Amino acid sequence: MSRTARVERITKETKVLVEIDLDGTGAAEISTGVGFYDHMLNQIARHGGYDLTVRTVGDLEIDAHHTMEDTALALGAAFDEALGDKAGIRRYGSATVPMDEVLVRAAVDLSGRPYVVHDEPVLAPYIGPVYPTSMTRHIWESFGQAARITLHVDVLRAARPGGHPDAHHVVEAQFKAVSRALREATAIDPRAAGAIPSTKGTL
Repeated sequence: MSRTARVERITKETKVLVEIDLDGTGAAEISTGVGFYDHMLNQIARHGGYDLTVRTVGDLEIDAHHTMEDTALALGAAFDEALGDKAGIRRYGSATVPMDEVLVRAAVDLSGRPYVVHDEPVLAPYIGPVYPTSMTRHIWESFGQAARITLHVDVLRAARPGGHPDAHHVVEAQFKAVSRALREATAIDPRAAGAIPSTKGTL
């Protein structure tokens, strides 16, 4: 069974197209107009093992908020659609990812119940010219809501002794950890025999 989705989200502020194949090879074609965000979405494809296309045109003349938010919403909706009834999946996934001095833990439950917990230190306000670090939490909240998943992201360690957190490392480690957790959760469980992984019989 093909686990793919194509989602378009069009508003007066943005135009977003997301295509995903959960059983891909990590191939990505990403363009949002926000360079660091593109780099992060590439992490989802590579470390999740998903084929992912994202094309977003947004009102960057205002700021990056709408572009990033609507892309995350469309990506979450695509995940939800591609998962279908979730028969035979592992459902739960977790990953702890180091990136030099940074250590991040992510845990996910493809529960059908949107709930996001996010904990990170105070960071420099921007990475690159247009990625506001305050948006990382909102990305996870938007993605989790649209994907209908429970997601916990915790930055366990962020700075060398006497130093300040490197915002690039802190955010990138989050995306890698979430991607690895999603990869585990969305994988087909060979022992599940196609069953829904819930005593309720539905997710």
